[in-house]
Amino acid sequence: MKLEILGTGCPKCKKLTELVKEAVTELGISAEILKVDKINDIMNYGVMVTPALAIDGVVKVAGRIPSKDEIKKWLTK
Repeated sequence: MKLEILGTGCPKCKKLTELVKEAVTELGISAEILKVDKINDIMNYGVMVTPALAIDGVVKVAGRIPSKDEIKKWLTK
């Protein structure tokens, strides 16, 4: 599973990264967590507002920090 945090490094992006790491650890799953911080790369996903989370190339959320429970639901589908 490939998880991508889209954002330029703002506090909200860092919080999302932290939540994703916690969710992966708590679920005990194997995942590659990547940071996408170049504006052009972020825009290639169609994301205009960060932070955003893409799972296996599909954007699940943009412009807000989801709860850890939301992240876990996406990871277990």
